[in-house]
Amino acid sequence: MSLEIDPNLQSAELDGREDHAPGDEPPEDAGHWILNANLGLGFSIVLTVAAFLVAGSNTIYAPAIADALIVLAIAQMGVHLVFFLHITTGPDNTNNVLALAFGIMVVFLIVVGSIWIMYNLNHNLMPVQEQMPSP
Repeated sequence: MSLEIDPNLQSAELDGREDHAPGDEPPEDAGHWILNANLGLGFSIVLTVAAFLVAGSNTIYAPAIADALIVLAIAQMGVHLVFFLHITTGPDNTNNVLALAFGIMVVFLIVVGSIWIMYNLNHNLMPVQEQMPSP
């Protein structure tokens, strides 16, 4: 196909044949957002029901129930990140991914720091029997 006879060459219209710069994408209609939200809701409901079924039935070997629930929880987080928080791999999504990574890091530091402090307090404090004077 020659560039001289390309009808979209001079029209400056965006179509799905070429890459687009961030902010230069064709506008998405409301139906796209509604479809994504409903699809995410459907996946979330299916994963939640699956978690309740796994926990409440004998279909999975008992020691593996915790592993199955962890896998379902990770899948649930993935559905929420993609369908509700719109975290994608697009070039215009870098700030959202960095904000998410920073939030995860802060929560990790708070949880690990709290556990570290409680462990050190438990290890370094005097036992209760030695604190109270005996009559």
